[in-house]
Amino acid sequence: MPVRVRFAPSPTGLLHVGALRDALFKFLLAKHEGGENILRIEDTDRSRYNPESEEEFITTLKWVGITFDEGPHLGGPHAPYRQSERKEAGIYAELINVLLAKGAAYKAFDTSQELDEMREFQQLNKLAVGYYGGNWRDASAEAVAAAEAEGKPFVIRQRIPRGEKIVIEDLIRGRIEWDSDTIDDPVLIKADGMPTYHFASMVDDHLMEITHIMRGEEWISSAPKHAALFDAFGWPRPIFVHCPVIVGKDGKKLSKRHGATRVLDYAAEGYLPVALKNFIALIGWSPGDDTEAMTEEELIAKFRLSGLQPSPGRFDLDKLRWLNGHHIRQMSPTAVLDELLAYVSHPFTRIYWENFVDEEPIPNKPPKDGKQILARLDRIVEWAAKDREYVLAALALEIERVLTLADFGEAVEFFLVDSPTIDPKAADKWLTQPHAADLFAFIAANPASGSFEEATAHYDALLRKYAEDNGFEKLGPIVHPTRVKLTGKTTGPGLFELMAVLGPDRLRERLLA
Repeated sequence: MPVRVRFAPSPTGLLHVGALRDALFKFLLAKHEGGENILRIEDTDRSRYNPESEEEFITTLKWVGITFDEGPHLGGPHAPYRQSERKEAGIYAELINVLLAKGAAYKAFDTSQELDEMREFQQLNKLAVGYYGGNWRDASAEAVAAAEAEGKPFVIRQRIPRGEKIVIEDLIRGRIEWDSDTIDDPVLIKADGMPTYHFASMVDDHLMEITHIMRGEEWISSAPKHAALFDAFGWPRPIFVHCPVIVGKDGKKLSKRHGATRVLDYAAEGYLPVALKNFIALIGWSPGDDTEAMTEEELIAKFRLSGLQPSPGRFDLDKLRWLNGHHIRQMSPTAVLDELLAYVSHPFTRIYWENFVDEEPIPNKPPKDGKQILARLDRIVEWAAKDREYVLAALALEIERVLTLADFGEAVEFFLVDSPTIDPKAADKWLTQPHAADLFAFIAANPASGSFEEATAHYDALLRKYAEDNGFEKLGPIVHPTRVKLTGKTTGPGLFELMAVLGPDRLRERLLA
């Protein structure tokens, strides 16, 4: 049977790392196996449902590049793909009646007060807290009919078998078993008639022919209920795959302080979709060798469920930054510029930086200014419109030094301004050297011509000649003042290369200013 997996979010909030990994693992498995990936919207909790959240999920997954074969926006043979619509179509009502007829489910008329009293009694007596039958699991048909006749509200609960072992074979963890007497009877249909996750999700998995139930390990405790539900219907069970939790570098529960955030924020910060997929895939999965940097095609080719790990996956923002820098460097300057132009123009980029607040500034450095970051990026767009080749040359020099698309704004700024802002400490150290003025005049008087390679070689030879003619044993006293005068900084790309890119006119203006 071909692999069929589903990403089934509850659209009640924003798409974060855990949900993205869930979607990515399923996408990679379906692609690797030549199977099908289904999007299903689990919106039965109408009090928390947010249509804007559903739209964000679609937008985010499209940006990341996770595609589907069936879903609410695509259609398919198992439509509808929203559980609220499936409920209205009567799918769940028909099947809950099957369970009731089999005695695998029952109506429970407990009031909220009675349930509270039950839980309080269990806690006081150090008993397992949960619904194990109460007054209704074994109630007579007459008692149930009388309660219904009185108009008492009720839920429908699953009748978990008693005195048995419930066993699943988890693909990652192997055999897991439970004493069925320790499993409480979950609600399948709420008092308002809406199905719960326990019921709707498993029913839909069967009807949509899902072969693998892939989800986080926090769902292991629910697995016996779901296995028992499949058994009650007489349906074959899908393969259970409970993926490891995600923790921070310190081994603690993942939080915003570890760098975890809304997925679209990573897009706004300048991460490439391929890098984010590469990074997320490696949280709890290994390709079986030491390979870390992979394209989407390589991830698909290498992805196997046997590579999933039972131990927690670590979220390491430094690793994401490294991978993003790697993938940027696999692109040509032309591709980088096109990506940059699209990135700067995207609404989520602009909204993010316009409202950015640096909550964790780097020690001894001023907080990041989102509006300044956006202004620098806009400058690239403006210059690309009037001198694309110059911008491409600048990007080519800085491509080895950036980790995100947003980094390019500051990295190439000195190329795109009339007079770069000069670091005061660098100026005090290097621009006060007694030979500085003479050096700058010498360079300005000997401009390069020809190609980029020829100009680079010219300035290399020119500065070495000045050092030799003026008794400098090392090139540092020549290179550092020149770099600071031209760029305002003491670090950056190769000096001779950046001089070739700036060109004779800009060099002269800056050196003699």
